[in-house]
Amino acid sequence: MEIRVRNVDEGTIAMLRERSQREGRSLASLIRELLTAEAMRPRREMLSRLAAWHEELTKRHGTLPDSTPEIRTKRDQRG
Repeated sequence: MEIRVRNVDEGTIAMLRERSQREGRSLASLIRELLTAEAMRPRREMLSRLAAWHEELTKRHGTLPDSTPEIRTKRDQRG
């Protein structure tokens, strides 16, 4: 898909162009990466919050045992 962005400040374009040249890549490649990173930011933040919550629960309650063997045993007993 192609996206056109109008009215971008010339200074911003110059900084992005300089950065892309320093990194040895095209301006389009740099902008695609920046857009992708920004689009993924909410997901990364959510995963970070979930990881912190998991850590807090583990500190508070410890690591819970795996219930899979018990569930399988009960399932097998029922037939």
